[in-house]
Amino acid sequence: MNNVHLIPYRVEEITAEAVRVPEGVKMIQAPDVWDEADMGQGNVIAILDTGCQRDHPDLADRIIGGKNFTGDFDGDESNFEDNNGHGTHVAGTAGASYREGGIAGVAPKSDLLIVKVLNGEGSGDYAGIINGIHYAIDWEGPNGEKTSVISMSLGGPENVPELYKAVKRAVDAGIPVVCAAGNEGDDSPATDEFAYPGAYSEVIQVGAIDFKRNIASFSNTNDAIDLVAPGVQIYSTYPGSKYASLSGTSMATPHISGALALIKNIAEQEFERKLSEDELYAQLVRRTVPLGYPKSAEGNGLLALDILRKFEQLFKLFNSTFGPPAVKNRKL
Repeated sequence: MNNVHLIPYRVEEITAEAVRVPEGVKMIQAPDVWDEADMGQGNVIAILDTGCQRDHPDLADRIIGGKNFTGDFDGDESNFEDNNGHGTHVAGTAGASYREGGIAGVAPKSDLLIVKVLNGEGSGDYAGIINGIHYAIDWEGPNGEKTSVISMSLGGPENVPELYKAVKRAVDAGIPVVCAAGNEGDDSPATDEFAYPGAYSEVIQVGAIDFKRNIASFSNTNDAIDLVAPGVQIYSTYPGSKYASLSGTSMATPHISGALALIKNIAEQEFERKLSEDELYAQLVRRTVPLGYPKSAEGNGLLALDILRKFEQLFKLFNSTFGPPAVKNRKL
Protein backbone atom coordinates (compact mmCIF):
# COMPACT_ATOMS: atom_id res chain seq x y z
CA MET A 1 0.00 0.00 0.00
CA ASN A 2 1.43 3.37 -1.04
CA ASN A 3 1.17 5.75 1.90
CA VAL A 4 4.13 8.09 1.44
CA HIS A 5 4.44 10.43 -1.51
CA LEU A 6 6.39 13.25 -2.99
CA ILE A 7 5.69 16.65 -1.51
CA PRO A 8 3.62 18.10 -4.41
CA TYR A 9 5.70 20.35 -6.63
CA ARG A 10 5.47 22.36 -9.84
CA VAL A 11 7.72 22.02 -12.89
CA GLU A 12 8.14 25.60 -14.12
CA GLU A 13 10.54 25.10 -17.03
CA ILE A 14 12.92 22.50 -18.53
CA THR A 15 16.02 23.67 -20.41
CA ALA A 16 19.26 22.33 -21.88
CA GLU A 17 21.27 25.38 -20.83
CA ALA A 18 23.06 25.56 -17.50
CA VAL A 19 23.03 28.53 -15.13
CA ARG A 20 26.44 28.19 -13.44
CA VAL A 21 25.43 29.19 -9.88
CA PRO A 22 21.64 29.06 -9.34
CA GLU A 23 19.97 31.93 -7.48
CA GLY A 24 18.94 29.70 -4.59
CA VAL A 25 22.55 28.69 -3.96
CA LYS A 26 23.55 32.36 -4.00
CA MET A 27 20.66 33.41 -1.75
CA ILE A 28 21.82 31.27 1.15
CA GLN A 29 25.38 32.62 0.64
CA ALA A 30 26.90 29.21 -0.09
CA PRO A 31 29.61 30.49 -2.51
CA ASP A 32 30.81 32.92 0.17
CA VAL A 33 31.87 30.04 2.44
CA TRP A 34 33.03 27.49 -0.14
CA ASP A 35 36.73 28.12 0.48
CA GLU A 36 36.36 27.89 4.25
CA ALA A 37 34.19 24.77 3.99
CA ASP A 38 36.17 23.09 1.19
CA MET A 39 32.88 22.93 -0.73
CA GLY A 40 31.62 20.21 1.62
CA GLN A 41 34.32 17.69 0.75
CA GLY A 42 34.39 14.63 2.98
CA ASN A 43 30.64 14.60 3.61
CA VAL A 44 28.00 12.22 2.28
CA ILE A 45 24.44 13.49 1.75
CA ALA A 46 21.85 10.71 1.56
CA ILE A 47 19.03 11.69 -0.82
CA LEU A 48 15.90 9.63 -0.08
CA ASP A 49 13.72 10.29 -3.12
CA THR A 50 12.80 8.96 -6.58
CA GLY A 51 16.38 8.07 -7.49
CA CYS A 52 18.81 10.01 -9.64
CA GLN A 53 20.07 10.11 -13.23
CA ARG A 54 23.35 8.36 -12.57
CA ASP A 55 25.15 9.66 -15.65
CA HIS A 56 23.99 13.27 -15.49
CA PRO A 57 27.18 15.23 -16.24
CA ASP A 58 26.78 17.36 -13.10
CA LEU A 59 26.12 14.42 -10.78
CA ALA A 60 28.00 11.37 -12.09
CA ASP A 61 31.21 12.15 -10.20
CA ARG A 62 29.33 12.98 -7.00
CA ILE A 63 27.34 9.75 -6.64
CA ILE A 64 29.16 7.41 -4.26
CA GLY A 65 26.52 4.68 -4.02
CA GLY A 66 22.85 3.88 -3.67
CA LYS A 67 20.06 1.35 -3.48
CA ASN A 68 16.52 0.86 -4.76
CA PHE A 69 13.82 0.15 -2.15
CA THR A 70 10.88 0.21 -4.60
CA GLY A 71 9.39 -2.29 -7.00
CA ASP A 72 10.56 -0.27 -10.01
CA PHE A 73 12.93 -1.93 -12.49
CA ASP A 74 11.58 -5.33 -11.39
CA GLY A 75 12.79 -4.67 -7.87
CA ASP A 76 16.46 -4.55 -8.92
CA GLU A 77 18.07 -3.14 -5.77
CA SER A 78 21.13 -1.96 -7.68
CA ASN A 79 19.10 0.20 -10.08
CA PHE A 80 18.39 3.56 -8.45
CA GLU A 81 17.77 5.51 -11.65
CA ASP A 82 15.26 8.35 -11.50
CA ASN A 83 12.11 7.63 -13.50
CA ASN A 84 10.30 10.69 -12.17
CA GLY A 85 12.62 13.72 -12.18
CA HIS A 86 12.18 14.92 -8.63
CA GLY A 87 15.16 13.08 -7.13
CA THR A 88 17.61 14.26 -9.77
CA HIS A 89 16.55 17.86 -9.15
CA VAL A 90 16.90 17.55 -5.37
CA ALA A 91 20.33 15.89 -5.71
CA GLY A 92 21.59 18.71 -7.91
CA THR A 93 20.59 21.42 -5.47
CA ALA A 94 22.41 19.64 -2.65
CA GLY A 95 25.59 18.72 -4.48
CA ALA A 96 25.90 19.32 -8.25
CA SER A 97 29.62 19.34 -9.00
CA TYR A 98 30.21 22.86 -10.42
CA ARG A 99 31.93 21.50 -13.51
CA GLU A 100 32.72 23.65 -16.53
CA GLY A 101 29.47 24.08 -18.46
CA GLY A 102 27.36 22.79 -15.58
CA ILE A 103 25.80 24.10 -12.39
CA ALA A 104 26.77 24.26 -8.74
CA GLY A 105 24.95 22.67 -5.86
CA VAL A 106 25.22 24.06 -2.35
CA ALA A 107 28.06 21.66 -1.48
CA PRO A 108 29.73 20.84 -4.81
CA LYS A 109 32.42 18.52 -3.42
CA SER A 110 30.14 16.49 -1.16
CA ASP A 111 29.26 12.94 -2.14
CA LEU A 112 25.70 11.79 -2.79
CA LEU A 113 24.19 8.52 -1.57
CA ILE A 114 21.10 7.90 -3.70
CA VAL A 115 18.36 5.99 -1.86
CA LYS A 116 15.39 5.34 -4.14
CA VAL A 117 12.38 5.02 -1.82
CA LEU A 118 9.72 6.43 -4.17
CA ASN A 119 8.64 4.99 -7.53
CA GLY A 120 8.17 6.72 -10.86
CA GLU A 121 4.73 7.96 -9.80
CA GLY A 122 6.25 9.52 -6.69
CA SER A 123 4.75 7.05 -4.23
CA GLY A 124 6.19 4.58 -1.77
CA ASP A 125 5.27 2.61 1.30
CA TYR A 126 6.35 3.31 4.85
CA ALA A 127 8.42 0.12 4.96
CA GLY A 128 10.55 1.34 2.06
CA ILE A 129 11.12 4.75 3.67
CA ILE A 130 11.99 3.18 7.02
CA ASN A 131 14.38 0.67 5.44
CA GLY A 132 15.93 3.48 3.40
CA ILE A 133 16.66 5.50 6.53
CA HIS A 134 18.27 2.51 8.25
CA TYR A 135 20.29 1.83 5.08
CA ALA A 136 21.59 5.41 5.10
CA ILE A 137 22.53 5.15 8.79
CA ASP A 138 24.38 1.83 8.38
CA TRP A 139 25.94 2.51 4.96
CA GLU A 140 29.72 2.59 4.71
CA GLY A 141 31.61 3.66 1.61
CA PRO A 142 34.65 2.04 -0.02
CA ASN A 143 37.00 4.18 2.06
CA GLY A 144 35.04 4.07 5.30
CA GLU A 145 32.76 7.00 4.44
CA LYS A 146 29.60 7.37 6.50
CA THR A 147 26.41 9.37 5.95
CA SER A 148 26.66 12.96 7.19
CA VAL A 149 23.12 14.19 6.43
CA ILE A 150 19.81 12.58 5.43
CA SER A 151 17.57 14.61 3.09
CA MET A 152 13.90 13.75 2.54
CA SER A 153 11.60 15.80 0.31
CA LEU A 154 8.65 13.49 0.92
CA GLY A 155 5.83 13.08 3.38
CA GLY A 156 2.69 11.33 4.45
CA PRO A 157 -0.29 12.03 6.71
CA GLU A 158 0.38 9.28 9.26
CA ASN A 159 2.56 9.33 12.35
CA VAL A 160 3.98 5.81 12.08
CA PRO A 161 5.91 4.63 15.18
CA GLU A 162 8.50 2.72 13.15
CA LEU A 163 9.18 5.80 11.02
CA TYR A 164 9.71 7.89 14.13
CA LYS A 165 12.07 5.26 15.57
CA ALA A 166 14.13 5.28 12.35
CA VAL A 167 14.40 9.07 12.39
CA LYS A 168 15.31 9.04 16.07
CA ARG A 169 18.00 6.43 15.44
CA ALA A 170 19.57 8.64 12.75
CA VAL A 171 19.61 11.68 15.02
CA ASP A 172 21.00 9.65 17.93
CA ALA A 173 23.76 8.51 15.56
CA GLY A 174 24.68 12.15 14.96
CA ILE A 175 23.09 12.41 11.52
CA PRO A 176 20.86 15.47 10.95
CA VAL A 177 17.60 14.57 9.17
CA VAL A 178 16.30 17.35 6.93
CA CYS A 179 12.66 17.19 5.75
CA ALA A 180 10.31 19.27 3.64
CA ALA A 181 7.49 20.96 5.54
CA GLY A 182 4.95 20.17 2.83
CA ASN A 183 2.97 22.11 0.26
CA GLU A 184 -0.54 21.96 1.72
CA GLY A 185 -0.29 25.49 3.13
CA ASP A 186 -3.26 27.86 2.92
CA ASP A 187 -1.17 31.06 2.99
CA SER A 188 -2.07 31.64 6.65
CA PRO A 189 0.43 31.18 9.53
CA ALA A 190 -2.54 30.91 11.90
CA THR A 191 -3.48 27.42 10.69
CA ASP A 192 -1.31 24.32 10.99
CA GLU A 193 -0.56 21.75 8.29
CA PHE A 194 1.52 18.68 9.05
CA ALA A 195 3.32 16.03 7.02
CA TYR A 196 5.47 13.24 8.44
CA PRO A 197 8.38 12.82 8.98
CA GLY A 198 8.73 16.63 8.73
CA ALA A 199 6.49 17.24 11.74
CA TYR A 200 8.71 15.29 14.13
CA SER A 201 10.57 17.64 16.45
CA GLU A 202 13.80 15.66 15.96
CA VAL A 203 14.03 16.53 12.26
CA ILE A 204 14.99 19.85 10.68
CA GLN A 205 11.76 20.93 9.00
CA VAL A 206 12.17 23.35 6.11
CA GLY A 207 9.65 25.84 4.74
CA ALA A 208 9.92 27.69 1.42
CA ILE A 209 10.35 31.34 0.41
CA ASP A 210 10.61 33.07 -2.95
CA PHE A 211 13.47 35.27 -4.12
CA LYS A 212 11.74 38.34 -2.70
CA ARG A 213 11.91 36.73 0.76
CA ASN A 214 8.17 36.13 0.91
CA ILE A 215 6.88 32.90 2.45
CA ALA A 216 5.59 30.73 -0.41
CA SER A 217 1.80 30.55 -0.32
CA PHE A 218 1.95 26.73 -0.51
CA SER A 219 4.45 26.27 2.36
CA ASN A 220 3.05 24.40 5.37
CA THR A 221 3.00 26.29 8.64
CA ASN A 222 3.22 24.72 12.10
CA ASP A 223 5.06 25.10 15.40
CA ALA A 224 7.83 22.69 14.35
CA ILE A 225 9.18 24.70 11.38
CA ASP A 226 12.91 25.20 11.94
CA LEU A 227 13.90 27.55 9.13
CA VAL A 228 13.20 28.51 5.53
CA ALA A 229 15.15 28.36 2.26
CA PRO A 230 14.51 29.20 -1.41
CA GLY A 231 11.76 27.01 -2.83
CA VAL A 232 10.17 28.90 -5.74
CA GLN A 233 11.48 28.51 -9.29
CA ILE A 234 14.58 26.67 -8.16
CA TYR A 235 16.98 25.78 -10.95
CA SER A 236 18.75 22.42 -10.81
CA THR A 237 19.61 19.21 -12.62
CA TYR A 238 16.91 17.17 -14.39
CA PRO A 239 16.76 13.80 -16.19
CA GLY A 240 17.90 13.69 -19.81
CA SER A 241 21.06 15.55 -18.76
CA LYS A 242 18.98 18.69 -18.66
CA TYR A 243 18.05 21.38 -16.14
CA ALA A 244 14.71 22.53 -14.78
CA SER A 245 13.09 25.11 -12.53
CA LEU A 246 10.78 23.55 -9.93
CA SER A 247 8.81 24.96 -7.00
CA GLY A 248 7.97 23.44 -3.61
CA THR A 249 9.27 22.89 -0.11
CA SER A 250 10.94 19.86 -1.71
CA MET A 251 13.24 22.34 -3.43
CA ALA A 252 13.98 24.26 -0.22
CA THR A 253 15.03 21.12 1.67
CA PRO A 254 18.25 20.21 -0.23
CA HIS A 255 19.52 23.77 0.22
CA ILE A 256 19.66 23.01 3.95
CA SER A 257 21.01 19.47 3.46
CA GLY A 258 23.91 20.80 1.38
CA ALA A 259 24.44 23.67 3.79
CA LEU A 260 24.91 21.26 6.70
CA ALA A 261 27.84 19.66 4.84
CA LEU A 262 29.46 23.12 4.61
CA ILE A 263 28.66 24.00 8.24
CA LYS A 264 30.01 20.66 9.46
CA ASN A 265 33.39 21.33 7.84
CA ILE A 266 33.57 24.89 9.13
CA ALA A 267 32.46 24.18 12.69
CA GLU A 268 34.44 20.97 13.20
CA GLN A 269 37.59 22.71 12.01
CA GLU A 270 36.89 25.55 14.45
CA PHE A 271 36.22 23.25 17.42
CA GLU A 272 38.82 20.67 16.36
CA ARG A 273 36.46 17.76 17.03
CA LYS A 274 33.37 16.03 15.73
CA LEU A 275 30.08 17.74 16.58
CA SER A 276 26.89 16.07 17.76
CA GLU A 277 23.62 16.48 15.89
CA ASP A 278 22.46 18.99 18.52
CA GLU A 279 25.64 21.01 18.04
CA LEU A 280 25.31 20.97 14.25
CA TYR A 281 21.72 22.15 14.60
CA ALA A 282 22.86 25.00 16.85
CA GLN A 283 25.47 26.01 14.26
CA LEU A 284 22.76 25.96 11.57
CA VAL A 285 20.37 28.15 13.57
CA ARG A 286 23.17 30.63 14.34
CA ARG A 287 23.30 31.26 10.60
CA THR A 288 19.70 32.39 10.13
CA VAL A 289 18.13 35.80 9.61
CA PRO A 290 14.54 36.51 10.76
CA LEU A 291 12.24 37.74 7.99
CA GLY A 292 9.45 39.14 10.17
CA TYR A 293 6.95 36.31 9.80
CA PRO A 294 5.48 34.31 12.70
CA LYS A 295 7.61 31.44 13.96
CA SER A 296 5.00 29.04 12.62
CA ALA A 297 5.89 30.19 9.10
CA GLU A 298 9.62 30.90 9.17
CA GLY A 299 10.94 29.19 12.30
CA ASN A 300 14.30 30.81 12.97
CA GLY A 301 14.33 32.54 9.60
CA LEU A 302 16.25 32.36 6.32
CA LEU A 303 19.56 30.51 6.16
CA ALA A 304 22.47 32.92 5.56
CA LEU A 305 25.70 30.92 5.69
CA ASP A 306 28.09 33.87 5.78
CA ILE A 307 26.18 36.00 8.28
CA LEU A 308 28.61 35.38 11.17
CA ARG A 309 31.62 36.62 9.20
CA LYS A 310 29.68 39.65 8.02
CA PHE A 311 28.81 40.51 11.63
CA GLU A 312 32.47 40.17 12.59
CA GLN A 313 33.47 42.53 9.77
CA LEU A 314 30.89 45.10 10.86
CA PHE A 315 32.06 44.84 14.48
CA LYS A 316 35.69 45.39 13.44
CA LEU A 317 34.65 48.34 11.27
CA PHE A 318 32.73 49.86 14.19
CA ASN A 319 35.72 49.47 16.51
CA SER A 320 38.14 50.96 13.99
CA THR A 321 35.86 53.96 13.49
CA PHE A 322 34.60 54.66 16.99
CA GLY A 323 36.98 52.69 19.18
CA PRO A 324 36.02 49.72 21.38
CA PRO A 325 32.93 50.10 23.53
CA ALA A 326 33.52 51.57 26.98
CA VAL A 327 33.59 49.09 29.85
CA LYS A 328 32.41 50.27 33.26
CA ASN A 329 34.87 49.54 36.07
CA ARG A 330 33.48 47.23 38.72
CA LYS A 331 34.62 46.64 42.26
CA LEU A 332 34.85 42.97 43.03
